[in-house]
Amino acid sequence: MILAAIVSLFLGTGVGYALRQKLAKNNVDAAEGQAEKIVIDAKTKSQELLLDAKTKASDVMVQSEKDAKQQKEETRQAQERVLKREEAMDKRFDEVEKARKVLEEKAGEVRTAREEVEALREEEAGRLEKIAGLTHDQAKKALLQLTEEQSRETLAERTAKLQKKEQEEWEKESRNIMTQVIQKYSRSHAAEVMTSTLTIPNEEVKGKIIGKEGRNIRSLERATGVELIVDETPESVVISAFDPVRREIAKIALEKLIEDGRIHPAKIEEVVVWAEKEIDNRIREAGEAAAYEVGIAGLDPKLLYILGRLRYRTSFKQNVLLHSLEVSYLSGAIAAEVGGDVKHAKMAGLFHDIGKAVDHEVQGTHVEIGIKILEKFGIDERVILGMRSHHDEYPYATPEAYIVTAADALSAARPGARKDTVENYIKRLEELETLINGFEAVEKSYAIQAGREVRIFVNPEKTDDYGAQKLARAVAKKVEEELKYPGEIKINVLRETRSIEYAR
Repeated sequence: MILAAIVSLFLGTGVGYALRQKLAKNNVDAAEGQAEKIVIDAKTKSQELLLDAKTKASDVMVQSEKDAKQQKEETRQAQERVLKREEAMDKRFDEVEKARKVLEEKAGEVRTAREEVEALREEEAGRLEKIAGLTHDQAKKALLQLTEEQSRETLAERTAKLQKKEQEEWEKESRNIMTQVIQKYSRSHAAEVMTSTLTIPNEEVKGKIIGKEGRNIRSLERATGVELIVDETPESVVISAFDPVRREIAKIALEKLIEDGRIHPAKIEEVVVWAEKEIDNRIREAGEAAAYEVGIAGLDPKLLYILGRLRYRTSFKQNVLLHSLEVSYLSGAIAAEVGGDVKHAKMAGLFHDIGKAVDHEVQGTHVEIGIKILEKFGIDERVILGMRSHHDEYPYATPEAYIVTAADALSAARPGARKDTVENYIKRLEELETLINGFEAVEKSYAIQAGREVRIFVNPEKTDDYGAQKLARAVAKKVEEELKYPGEIKINVLRETRSIEYAR
């Protein structure tokens, strides 16, 4: 049984091995068949793709040949049209040339006929002169003299009537032009005042502005030359000064200090210096904006800066820069109506009062100063001739001079544009400050309280406390002798000494 089992084991192993070999062979044959099928399918697919590509390429070639033929045909047609147009143009040119020759011939005939007529007229005039015994001029003079003697009274009446009618027509036309020009100009007039109001966030800010024992408000008033009124109006501070530049510097500085929150004398001085630079920038921008509004380009930046200073200058309560823009616009409009030079009229109107920007610094009338400024910056002579006559200081050399004078009168004559009393008031305060600044020890001075008080800051190195008292008396005496003013003026002389050291 053992032997039978061993034999059975060997037989089973052999049969299993034979079956396994047969299965493996069958798998290999199946794989080879599948691979061969894949290769055949790939070849068939590639042949189909190649055939499809050849078909598409053939279609593209056919379409390209067709497009080329069509483009060639279109080009040929375009060339034919160009040739036909050239032929038509040549034909038209020939016709024009023939017409020109015909016109030249007719013009020659007309000239010949005119010469013949002129010769006949001269011959006839000579024949008449021989018959009359007078030349043409003598006959004309005798006829006019006879007519004048016979109709002297009629001619006088007729001449007077014509002159009156002509004057009425000119006045009517001038009123019409002025009315149209004024109606075209629509700028509103904002009157300048002696105070500016600054709105503050709350009442606590007033305490910061005043400072301990009033240090801050005194520092600010000294640095800017204005008077601050902090108690009258709730949540606002009133800045009082006759000089609009000082008011604007104080207003800008206060706004900056309130925004920053740190208000003390050192910070105030720093911010006031910054505000003065800011005003310089605004003056420059005002000059550039004025030139742009009028339509004048290419001016020197320094000239525009001088022009911008008029923004903070008033004349009889009228802002001089706005007045200059108004005169420029009116001058241009009048020049356009009467056939004048619009550009030069507008420039002359814009610069007619430019001397007022520095008239408190330079000797001479504002017209003379303005002429020197414009000559320095190479402005056209026609502009200078147009602006220099608006106060009748110089003769009227150009039509634009009359136009600018008329425009200046129109701008100044508008109701509410000017107030003489305010101008006299400002002039009085300026004279007061100028007189005080003439003393050697005075560093700067400000007229406040509508001229009822003057604050004088002296250089502490040039005078002592006793000298400050003497200066106050000297100023009061000189003011009494040289100025006219209502009431009394309080003279305050302030001498301040600061000692500064740094801990390092």
